[in-house]
Amino acid sequence: MTDTVGQINAMHRRLRDTETPKGTGRSIIMRRTFDAGVHDVWEACTDPERLGRWFAPVTGEMKLGGHYQVEDNAGGEVLRCEPPGLLRVSWIFGEPKEGEHSEVEVRLTPEGEDRTVFELEHVAIVDPEFWDTYGLGATGVGWDLGLVGLAAYLAEGEAFDREATQAWSESDEARTFLAASSEAWGKANAAYGTPAETVAAMTSATTDFYVPPASGA
Repeated sequence: MTDTVGQINAMHRRLRDTETPKGTGRSIIMRRTFDAGVHDVWEACTDPERLGRWFAPVTGEMKLGGHYQVEDNAGGEVLRCEPPGLLRVSWIFGEPKEGEHSEVEVRLTPEGEDRTVFELEHVAIVDPEFWDTYGLGATGVGWDLGLVGLAAYLAEGEAFDREATQAWSESDEARTFLAASSEAWGKANAAYGTPAETVAAMTSATTDFYVPPASGA
């Protein structure tokens, strides 16, 4: 379905500290350019019907003050909505623990009529034990996998086949992609300043989570 090396290299990844209403959190930032106009990308990211084609079924209203729920995933409130350039939402799984905080912001910048710079920032304060095990990789790899669908959808348009994308996600090719994504986030973790031994342990744990040994291995 996808060029693993091309998809990994198309995305720029980094980690930074970010102040939130509940204290200092860490942001993962992902940026790449799509060959699609900014209004097309905006609608693909905010229209529930179009989101359901490449990401997951979404209910609710993606407008300021609206609430949404991604099927079998997070939900929350739309905190900022400035079409066609900025969307910020709270990103909540179930009942958040005391002190936890999670928001996702999507920023779109047009490059001419038919290209758009896409940037996603996910800032969170998470359980320290979870962070010490996986670092930024657990969240980053999940978004990498989700955005493979967006890249395919924008490239293929009406020919996009979500069922084929779902089948791909369980293939050996997808396992290779997930392992490569984990390594890419490990490099971003190192660039942030995390010690090499810690990066190696976090990357290994993330890879094992997303790419468990094949049955019988």
